[in-house]
Amino acid sequence: MKWVHGRISDKIAQKNYYKCLQITPQERQRQKEQQYETATRFSILVPLYNTPEKFLREMIESVQNQTYGDWELCLADGSDQEHTEGGKQNDQRIRYQQLEKNGGISENTNACLAMASGDYVVLFDHDDLLHECALYELKKAVDEQGADFIYTDEAVFSKDFHKPDSYHFKPDFAPDDLRSNNYICHITCFAMKLMEEID
Repeated sequence: MKWVHGRISDKIAQKNYYKCLQITPQERQRQKEQQYETATRFSILVPLYNTPEKFLREMIESVQNQTYGDWELCLADGSDQEHTEGGKQNDQRIRYQQLEKNGGISENTNACLAMASGDYVVLFDHDDLLHECALYELKKAVDEQGADFIYTDEAVFSKDFHKPDSYHFKPDFAPDDLRSNNYICHITCFAMKLMEEID
């Protein structure tokens, strides 16, 4: 009985938490109209390979619906000929490249990076969705904390994103924890200048 009660309590808590993540129309408009002292462009890198068209379109729409608008979506597509049309959108902020062959997630991501012109790079997956405030919050961290590297919490869902199956609440940087559990995943954001320093 305790186990059943705990499971039910968890489900209720998750539903209530999801409601807390939603923003009002007024807050959405405020974020869209906010003025910034400095410009920051986010290059969102998405390697593609035979992505179901539904997932691809939903992912692109989640980027287009961001309350922070200074972004570019870089899509490098290693798909076969049956899966190459979904990434072509009538939006100048979307940069699409059909690759000669599929190089896997690493090479396809590198192809995305070669297209990127932003100040920050955001690593994203082809079947993920961005919360509408995701880039706004990244910009906030950049401006308020001077962040060069940012990772975020995430919600996991199987069918309906309104009903997440679970949440991954990630800790502050904890080396011992990170060695046993890779909690730095999507989305991950880092300054382009860090890539230049590596070169």
